[in-house]
Amino acid sequence: MIELNFEKMGGLVPAVVQDFETGEVLMLAFMNKEAWDATQKTGKATYYSRTRNKLWVKGESSGHVQEVREIWVDCDDDTVVLKVKQIGGAACHTGYRSCFYRKVKNGRLETIGKKVFDPKEVYKNG
Repeated sequence: MIELNFEKMGGLVPAVVQDFETGEVLMLAFMNKEAWDATQKTGKATYYSRTRNKLWVKGESSGHVQEVREIWVDCDDDTVVLKVKQIGGAACHTGYRSCFYRKVKNGRLETIGKKVFDPKEVYKNG
């Protein structure tokens, strides 16, 4: 079993999530040991929500699941990169394909991405 170093960040490791085919960065999340183990066991990206203080499988409420194709671990065993197939076309809860849909231009945030879904429709039960 692969052992990550969860000690540096109080039991968490950052997980950079990329599209398996394009390399586009979709999101950044955190994993605790339980999320790490679940991801390896199921093949579905599972994270630890710092806001809700609980485990969550990406897409459990939206249906926009991330199927893990590859996992890369950094040299210090304290950060991972998940290369995923993004089901449903969007990783961001705001409806964009990537959580990184804005860029800084002339000291302001400019929205570059296009919405894939309407969050009010997808999360109407949550």
